[in-house]
Amino acid sequence: MKTKITVIGITAGGANSLPSITADRIHQCDLLVGGKRHLGYFPEYSEEQFAIGNNIPEVIDRLQRANDDDQHAIVLASGDPMCYGIGTTLRRAFTADQLEIIPAPSAFQLAFAAIAEPWEGAALLSAHGRPLDSIIWRIITTEKAAILTDSINTPQIIAQELLKRNMEPSAPCTICENLGSDRQRIVPMPLRDVATYPDFAPLNVFVIQNASPLRAVPPGLPDEAFATERGQITKREVRLLALAELGLHDEDVMWDVGAGSGSVSIEAARSNPSAQVYAIEKRDPFCRHIAHNISHLNAHNVHLIQGTAPGALTPLPDPDVVFIGGSGEHMTEIVKYVVERLRDGGRLVLNVVTLESLAAVRQTLPTAKVNQVNIQRGVPIADALRFEALNPVFIITWQKNKQ
Repeated sequence: MKTKITVIGITAGGANSLPSITADRIHQCDLLVGGKRHLGYFPEYSEEQFAIGNNIPEVIDRLQRANDDDQHAIVLASGDPMCYGIGTTLRRAFTADQLEIIPAPSAFQLAFAAIAEPWEGAALLSAHGRPLDSIIWRIITTEKAAILTDSINTPQIIAQELLKRNMEPSAPCTICENLGSDRQRIVPMPLRDVATYPDFAPLNVFVIQNASPLRAVPPGLPDEAFATERGQITKREVRLLALAELGLHDEDVMWDVGAGSGSVSIEAARSNPSAQVYAIEKRDPFCRHIAHNISHLNAHNVHLIQGTAPGALTPLPDPDVVFIGGSGEHMTEIVKYVVERLRDGGRLVLNVVTLESLAAVRQTLPTAKVNQVNIQRGVPIADALRFEALNPVFIITWQKNKQ
């Protein structure tokens, strides 16, 4: 039987935390791979060592050669290698039959044990080498989260971002440092204090309890819920149809070009707290309304961008869905730019009110679906009821590289 690549998890307790039989296997292997800290736990090891740094392709190549030569390679990892660890990376390069995983308690397990807190249902997250936005939404939408931090996304930085998103400053937090070692320290404090704390040990797990997690709110706010300018707003009935056509999914990036008062952006963001919504608007009064509406309606995953499209769109992440409301002299230019930036499978929805704008969009997107919407609202008159028509709107929908 061919020798497997063995991946062994170690806590911060080092070699002393391992069973003797596991430590003996490490001393007898042909190749020992691990981070400098892990290799340092075995100074007496005399065979070949290979340090893991920013060199994962080289690590994979060396392990592949060891596997081909039937050498016994051992990879040292922190805690459970299959939980945000090197094991996940190795599994992409090797089959399950080529790997033997021997986990230690994960940092998450040690953290919750240290504070005697049940952890079923908790969001287990890593901020190592990834954009903070990718985990912030998980924290604010769950009752309990534990985060592996790094030198950039520290507990202080994460806490500051959560406070910007209106998380309760008194939310109970615990920073669990150097878990499993003789330098273990458990530091409980409210979120507000984490944001300004001088320093935490680099090896830590940041546990947050959120009594009021942000929940998805179905769209359908009345028009009166939004501050606006002279009633210029995508009306509720049309707004709901546009949102249905957009079909926003978890973690999508959405652009709302010509956001007006931000009603479409805000309804989209509230209905999907994991989405990142960018409201692009050039007019000062409307930007002030958007900022007010974001704060008042607690839609803090809406990012207000003041500027003129398409130039203002350049620095934004590529969108999964785009909404363009109204008409404008740069409509054709904007549509062409959006089509170029939209991700495959992404959807573009436009609301236009003039035949000229419809013709311009149709010329650029001849395969787009077009519906005209005529809404009439019931209005009481004395003891009777009459109907008052809203302006007709063309809703144009197009999907990029539709499967």
